[in-house]
Amino acid sequence: MSEKPTNEDFLRLADPMRRELLAHCYRMLGSVHDAEDLVQETYLRAWRGFEGFEGRSSLRTWLYRIATTACLTALDSRGRRPLPTGLGAPSTEASAPLVQDGEVPWLEPVPDTLAGVEAGGDPASIVTSRESVRLALVAALQHLPPRQRAVLILRDVLKWRAAEVAEAVGVSTAAVNSILQRARAQLSEVSPSLDDPVEPLSAEQRHQLDRYVAAFENYDVDELVSLFTKDAIWEMPPYVGWYEGPDAIGELISTQCPASRAGDLKLFPVAANGQPAFAVYFREDDVYRRFAIMVLALREEGISHVAMFFDLQLFDTFGLRGEFPAGSEASATK
Repeated sequence: MSEKPTNEDFLRLADPMRRELLAHCYRMLGSVHDAEDLVQETYLRAWRGFEGFEGRSSLRTWLYRIATTACLTALDSRGRRPLPTGLGAPSTEASAPLVQDGEVPWLEPVPDTLAGVEAGGDPASIVTSRESVRLALVAALQHLPPRQRAVLILRDVLKWRAAEVAEAVGVSTAAVNSILQRARAQLSEVSPSLDDPVEPLSAEQRHQLDRYVAAFENYDVDELVSLFTKDAIWEMPPYVGWYEGPDAIGELISTQCPASRAGDLKLFPVAANGQPAFAVYFREDDVYRRFAIMVLALREEGISHVAMFFDLQLFDTFGLRGEFPAGSEASATK
């Protein structure tokens, strides 16, 4: 910068970066709510130190450095946020009683609007790549130690130079390269990787999603089963079990879902983690009430993964209504 900025300049210059910083903190923490808190802390720290900002790096780099430090400090006292698939083998009996663990800090989905992923929007306005916030990738990142997580994100997502990463995380450049190598090796065991592009949905996949919604709303389990890939996975935190294969998923829905007839469930499209997602409402008497947020992964041959989140606070995060009368002109948005 040619002139030293003042605190009055801070919000004008820094506020446009808020969504990408939230995406960065979300990748680190696996929680939208924690990420929002850390972004607020980042802006407070930056505002307090803005008059001393000398412009030796860009403002964006400076903010990311502060955010990374704040995340690493927070992670000193917090455990990783897994999905059920990260805790063990798939469940063998889909009809067995479900086991809930409310003590586990589960991974949360992030709305595309909060993370700066604008489906179908102007590419110039997209501040976060869809690849970098995919649910499977963020879940995989949670298995890395915090410093490895930070190094991999800064190097492979944000494309920082090793020397910049070294300054941000407080290690030598040689240590950055070593940490990055270990992080990449561990992440390579998980699919998808950072190098896998997220392609726009094909016409066939959009048709699959339409069939999926119709099958759920009609409580047509046979139709649902036909839409899953052979190796499809279904998981639903805070329940610890997860299920693999269309038959197991079909048995789960048949025996565990509270719906029993057409019209019990209503699905509304939302966008989360750069993936198709739905807000699910369950009918009780004459009212549809919030039930779950469902995030899907698709391949050309069908639906390959469903993560169903039963944390009802997520409806507020996504800006969704808590309930609406049955028979009304339904809309999930507030």
